[in-house]
Amino acid sequence: MKKSSFVALVLGTISGVCFSLGMCMALIPEWNALKEGIVAGSAGLVLAVITILIWRKMENKTPVKLNFKSLLKTIYAIISSLVFGVGLCLCLVANNFITGIVIGVVGIVMLLMLIPMTKGFKE
Repeated sequence: MKKSSFVALVLGTISGVCFSLGMCMALIPEWNALKEGIVAGSAGLVLAVITILIWRKMENKTPVKLNFKSLLKTIYAIISSLVFGVGLCLCLVANNFITGIVIGVVGIVMLLMLIPMTKGFKE
């Protein structure tokens, strides 16, 4: 395993744990820790961005180019993730299984369309 991959693995795991614990703290009312959860979740997001920057620097990769095309891909990814999440919520929370499964499958297909959208097709 390369050193950069190990560093990314460790930092990514820490950021994921911080973010998920923060979201649990903020969204589970029994814990009564909304403010602390927002702080922990935000720290997880900041650490995730730092992880990406450190990994790209260790791999000698160019910085991410921010242009209109990448912005549209990001917006599409967010929307497709939300569609998938709505399907999950309908199944798990609202007990509306048929509608939830249909919307969830649409979300999965939208997410799968990201692969050719970002990588393209090669012959």
